[in-house]
Amino acid sequence: MGAFDLSSYETVEERHARAIAQYPDLRCVLINHTTPQDRAAATWVVEARVYLNAGDQAEDLPKATEWAFEVDGQGMANKTSALENANTSALGRALRWALAGSKGPSRSEMEKVERDQSPKRAKRDWSAEADTLTDKDALRMLWQEAKAAGADQKTLEKVKARAGVIEDTAGQPPGAAGSVRRSGAKK
Repeated sequence: MGAFDLSSYETVEERHARAIAQYPDLRCVLINHTTPQDRAAATWVVEARVYLNAGDQAEDLPKATEWAFEVDGQGMANKTSALENANTSALGRALRWALAGSKGPSRSEMEKVERDQSPKRAKRDWSAEADTLTDKDALRMLWQEAKAAGADQKTLEKVKARAGVIEDTAGQPPGAAGSVRRSGAKK
């Protein structure tokens, strides 16, 4: 178990119920900003806006705005419900900022942290995976997964560089792959 007590964190449902009790005219708006490119990479991008009353919403003055990013198949809930998980995450974060006295992250976010800290969880070797891929779209997806998982900048650069090698060598004769183009050389 992690170095924190999950029972001290609210669920998003508890936080939402408290918000409604505190602000009976509460308005929560969820906006799916997912692009076709995001879907091609199996990702979802969601924004949540929390308005404390209808007047705030009419004037488009949210008390809080938050975002969430989820990858299909990454983690337990995302195997079947990544969009729903992104909605819940964004809403929980926005409610945290809109409500005085919220205890930071929601319980579901802390459960993710606990799972990630589990000693059973094998660390994924993003660079090694990138080296096995020959398709730019697969590399883009791997890069997005690595970024979502919190991979360091050096690792993200390696995955990105691998995609560049595939792009640079596309259409070259056999044996040219891996060669380095000189600066100023014509294509």
